[in-house]
Amino acid sequence: MTSRERVLRAVNFKEIDRVPIDLGGMKASSIAVKAYNRVKEKLGLKTKTRIWDPKFMIASVERALMERFHLDVVPLDVYSVAHDSAPDSAWIPKTLYAGADGLLPPGTSIGTDPEGRWAILDGKGTPTSFRMPRDGYYFDDIAFNEPGATINPVAFRPVTGFTDGQLSAIQTRSKHLYETTDYALLGWGGGVCFLGLSLITDRMSNVTMGLPSEWMVMLMTEKETCHEMMDKSVEASINCLKQLHQATGDRCFAWGIAADDSGTQRGEFINPELWAEMIKPHYAKLCAWIHRNTKWKTFLHSCGSIYHLIPHMIEAGVDILNPIQTSAANMEPERLKKEFGGKIVFWGGGCDTQSILPKASPEEIRDYARKMIGIFKPGGGYVFNQVHNIQPNVPPENIIAMLEAAYEYG
Repeated sequence: MTSRERVLRAVNFKEIDRVPIDLGGMKASSIAVKAYNRVKEKLGLKTKTRIWDPKFMIASVERALMERFHLDVVPLDVYSVAHDSAPDSAWIPKTLYAGADGLLPPGTSIGTDPEGRWAILDGKGTPTSFRMPRDGYYFDDIAFNEPGATINPVAFRPVTGFTDGQLSAIQTRSKHLYETTDYALLGWGGGVCFLGLSLITDRMSNVTMGLPSEWMVMLMTEKETCHEMMDKSVEASINCLKQLHQATGDRCFAWGIAADDSGTQRGEFINPELWAEMIKPHYAKLCAWIHRNTKWKTFLHSCGSIYHLIPHMIEAGVDILNPIQTSAANMEPERLKKEFGGKIVFWGGGCDTQSILPKASPEEIRDYARKMIGIFKPGGGYVFNQVHNIQPNVPPENIIAMLEAAYEYG
């Protein structure tokens, strides 16, 4: 059974030869550059690492590691396809801190600000709002610290499509991956983010950025305005997805509709009843369009404790849920499997990245992964992946133990 066949059968709750394994299928299921480099060193691999996402210092997983650990999924990220296809000679060598060295995407420029922090630079060499301490792990958007930020509903203009050049690159990349590999392709880009709608306001246009807390208040006090903004966002996403489907066809088995973190460690960000009233109808509209017009499964990334939202997500048409943060309140794997197994695909939950993967012994990690597989595997609808990205401080032997256990026990 090929990786593509295995994943497709898994997300359709059909019998498979083993549980599919993902590492790097999307930017929240991957691995930090520093941790990735240590794994490569442990395995004797001397290639330069591509820094897939400089803001979050995420590595692009290479074919050698995919084969070594029997991985099954490759990403088709519409915002990185152009440089994904570029040769290593076009990428930019850079070392940001000990162990975090690799190749930056073409066109990326990183310098320092007056305080000595790393800063992502714009086309003129001026520091943007993305900064990182010299020995830090990620770039933070310090624009959130600016006073007086507000949401401007009138000026809200989400992206409504892609250029011919972007679509050509997406088509070429998807065709190349589909025809030269047997991996399953996970598409990403053009989706929505309702709980962080104020972030979209800034990312996708030049209007004033609002704080997430203000958006949360608006969901209760300005409901009509919020519905208008979310409907505008969904219509824009549908137009984007029409173009993306024309470019890729059904070469992707699923498409990411949102990275919409809805939970904290202890509970949901938003009252489930309010989520059902305000946000659910818009997800339902987006999912319905995808299911009517494509063969794609809908893929939702939402961190934290979201137990009380999962039934609403299922009713809205979400097919695949990631990252299954089992360490959060009410997210016990046995409970999730018992109540939602067969209704939604669990993509993640294979190893807790907060307290298990960085701190336990390799043998303890093997036992933990075996236990999670034993819970999630029966009846299908499961893809093994750790909970969110592997952090920079995780020992390489622990990462290797987890991935080897996923293959052995899956």
